[in-house]
Amino acid sequence: MSQLKDKVVIITGAVGNLGGAVADRVRAQGGKMVLVDRSGDRLQKSFGDLKGNDQHWLASGIDMADPKAVNNMAAEAYRRFGRIDGLVNTVGGFRGGKPVHEADLSEWDFLYDVNVRTVLHACRAVIPYMLKGQSGRIINIASRNAFQGSPNYAAYSATKAMVLRMSESLAGELKARGINVNCVVPGTIDTPQNREAMPKADFSTWVPPEDLALVIAFLLSDEARSVTGTAVPVYGRS
Repeated sequence: MSQLKDKVVIITGAVGNLGGAVADRVRAQGGKMVLVDRSGDRLQKSFGDLKGNDQHWLASGIDMADPKAVNNMAAEAYRRFGRIDGLVNTVGGFRGGKPVHEADLSEWDFLYDVNVRTVLHACRAVIPYMLKGQSGRIINIASRNAFQGSPNYAAYSATKAMVLRMSESLAGELKARGINVNCVVPGTIDTPQNREAMPKADFSTWVPPEDLALVIAFLLSDEARSVTGTAVPVYGRS
């Protein structure tokens, strides 16, 4: 399969469960990757075989909450490859468990930084380069909570709703310029961390990261050229 052959795709949070699955899928489909993470050690551990490979770049030490660092990363990616075709924002976080009047305000700050600012900075940094080529694909990760807030998880729900609304606005702004922006909306992702947190759950109903990666790869491809401004639910059987 080579639907992404020679396309340059930036994947943030590349060493995470979802980011890693997306990287595997993009690589399998012939794409060139910019794999972004704050830690060089984690990138080397997960993708050490790509070190020195001029088809890919391990962009380590990038704090996605720092707009200067993100702008520099995008500029270097464009310098290396001469184009940026795709951006997949998988960085995000989850906290909650208390009602709004009891939750610490630091929880709101943390989730805004990790769920919203990271997406905002990445999109702002990458879009100018996509505009040069009059084409591009941006995929952000929302949540079911973007559609309906859950009790005791107001901060998480609000930030994921912001990601969805931001994506819809970007899609409207950019569709005439050849750039598509979409959200993928997962159900519970089958990760080791979620299994540890919910040991009594029925894991068979959860969504494997690899299944999400398949949807994301489709949205990155030319086959999805007419798809923009959508929120694609990938709920598994839950």
